[in-house]
Amino acid sequence: MAETYDLAIRGGRVVTPSGPAETSVGVRDGRIAAIGDIPAASAGEEIEAAGLTVLPGAIDTQVHFREPGAEHKEDLAHGSRAAVAGGVTAVFEMPNTNPPTVDAAALADKLERAGGMWCDHAFFAGADRDNHAALAELELLPGCCGVKVFMGSSTGGLLVDEDGALASVLASGRRRVAIHAEDEPRLVERRRLADEEGHARAHPVWRDVDSALLATRRVVGLAREANRPIHVLHVTTAEEIAFLGSAKDIATVECLPQHLTLEAPDCYERLGGYAQVNPPIRDARHRAGLWAGVVQGVVDVLGSDHAPHTREEKERRYPASPSGMPGVQTLLPLMLNHVAEGRLTLERLVDLLCYGPQRIYNIRGKGRIAVGYDADFTLVDLAARRAIGAADQHAKCGWTPFDGMETTGWPVATVVRGRVAMRDGELAAEPLGAPVRFWDTAA
Repeated sequence: MAETYDLAIRGGRVVTPSGPAETSVGVRDGRIAAIGDIPAASAGEEIEAAGLTVLPGAIDTQVHFREPGAEHKEDLAHGSRAAVAGGVTAVFEMPNTNPPTVDAAALADKLERAGGMWCDHAFFAGADRDNHAALAELELLPGCCGVKVFMGSSTGGLLVDEDGALASVLASGRRRVAIHAEDEPRLVERRRLADEEGHARAHPVWRDVDSALLATRRVVGLAREANRPIHVLHVTTAEEIAFLGSAKDIATVECLPQHLTLEAPDCYERLGGYAQVNPPIRDARHRAGLWAGVVQGVVDVLGSDHAPHTREEKERRYPASPSGMPGVQTLLPLMLNHVAEGRLTLERLVDLLCYGPQRIYNIRGKGRIAVGYDADFTLVDLAARRAIGAADQHAKCGWTPFDGMETTGWPVATVVRGRVAMRDGELAAEPLGAPVRFWDTAA
């Protein structure tokens, strides 16, 4: 009896673990059932992918969807719509909401709210000053992707900045801990520089290279003492890349598209507070250092750090303007444009957005096009020339710092566990998302 499939993707250039191949993929019950010759009329739904490249579903491991507590600027529904519109099939959402995700009840509340999400999802548990002993159990709950630590103050009230407290967090549990590495005492000491300047151009002066490097060195040392793996988020300096290249025994590394694409001082002169993020966008030397980290393999993963604020909030006089920008919908277009311009290969991009997240977070059944894996696909047209537009963004804030930027390479379809979430810019009629599964958790 001939095999039948729920979905067939035919004739695309499919990026498999063995390399790209002109082939077809058959999907059954939300998982990849076959790669190769798929007989005609054997599938209930078909996507003709001739001329397109079929990637494993992109995974964005750092987003802030602001729910609960700040739904005026973003929520789980809008953020996840932006994700699938940009070719992202799964997201990991950060804990600095209100209330923060620091206990089992808050995690359960987020998972219940996530029933309205368009993409698959998991949530970080935040470390605060009081919950260290509970983290070992919290990180193992279904739907939790791990523990997040803020060493430097950012949006929200979560802060663990003292070495003793950091050591206590690292001693509680075993999964990889995600770290926002900025040195809080130095930030407090230098805050006057931001106040005196009154313009976002002072942001990388206030939150300087040493603020990042000091914190990164400290947490790597503490992680080695605890024998606890860490993941250093949004690295921004050439010095950190050089240091972290010698710390691969304990630390993995994330970079963001905005730090690989924009540079100071131009971005602050053009965009003002809209370019303000933590840690800051820095000058050309540091941007080159980050690209060196990508090329040399120091960088393990890319995330968007999607962190929207309203226009009114971003236009406040610096430093009252909050840090953060939307990015989940522009993550893939920006990086495909870098591929088109020769800064990295498509295979390296797949490593950073698919294989890397799977390795770092021990994800079950995602991150590659292989039989038995979730049928998550991002179909892209590598030749398409499009302009990123603020009017096209699904994020609730309605703006992007990349408005008007011409790019080459564009996501044209997003498939989440065998169901089409976006095709040619049109989103599915209903949410498709479900919790991401991990080898470390109970489900």
